[in-house]
Amino acid sequence: MLELTSVCTSYGLTRMLRDVSLNVAKGEVVCLLGPNGAGKSTTFNAICGLRPLDSGSVRIAGRDIATVGTEGLAALGVGFVPEGRRLFSSLTVRENLKLGFDASGSKARFEDRLEAMAELFPRVRERLNQGAGTMSGGEQAMVALARALIGEPVLLVMDEPSLGLSPKLIDEYFAIVSAIRAGGATLLLIEQNAEAALAVADRGYLLVRGQIAASGTSAALLQDDTVRHLYL
Repeated sequence: MLELTSVCTSYGLTRMLRDVSLNVAKGEVVCLLGPNGAGKSTTFNAICGLRPLDSGSVRIAGRDIATVGTEGLAALGVGFVPEGRRLFSSLTVRENLKLGFDASGSKARFEDRLEAMAELFPRVRERLNQGAGTMSGGEQAMVALARALIGEPVLLVMDEPSLGLSPKLIDEYFAIVSAIRAGGATLLLIEQNAEAALAVADRGYLLVRGQIAASGTSAALLQDDTVRHLYL
């Protein structure tokens, strides 16, 4: 479903990603871990088509994203949850969700998908007519995830979704991610919270200084010396 092959990117003269290769199969949940500055968000931007590649390729459902363009990824069936939520703060929750739905090109009825999101996210139901910018950080995180899911994406890519959330809200958030996983979602979860991410993922990769330093099943990574040194 998602395949990065020998991806290299730079900011000016600084090389950020060095020969990064990873893959996510259909129906699989994979996490990408790494400390601050490891290149996790750069990887997210490369998948979104927002960061040009020096070399290598990013393919989604067999198609090179260079031939699709960033604006075509939603229609291809990709949902993104960017770091920092990036909601339209002056719009209501309903309007934010409608934008996500329209971008996906879904053939479903918006009201049907809105009801599905309201069932999955009870707080969203309560806040539909509220300005997104007036919500708490935890509520905005739920809306950002609902916006990505409302178009029924075939692939969901999430960048640091737990950043800035309290421990209680992190537990709530990952409980919803677990429910999404149980529904057969294909998901790349880019996270610094290793324990929470590995608890819901099938496999994982560890990114350190722009390179893949380790990979394996979630159980294996929990026992990996490098992961344990950095996180546990």
